[in-house]
Amino acid sequence: MMAKVGRAVVLIKPAKEGRGIIAGGAARAVLELAGVKDIVAKSLGSNTQVNVAKATLDALKMQRTPEHIAELRGKKVEEL
Repeated sequence: MMAKVGRAVVLIKPAKEGRGIIAGGAARAVLELAGVKDIVAKSLGSNTQVNVAKATLDALKMQRTPEHIAELRGKKVEEL
């Protein structure tokens, strides 16, 4: 997922299990506080810490759960 706040752009994507949080600065702090375990984040554009933190939160909000995907497809979670 990619989110933009001001000129700060944050790209986040899942990492392989056991990799931990691969991010820097404000994005790392937000992801640690959110309790995310395995994720890769890259901050592009402006490095204003407040905007990077807000963009990271927006990117996390855009993530879809297995339940949401199953609902969109008209299936049960077990069928995915």
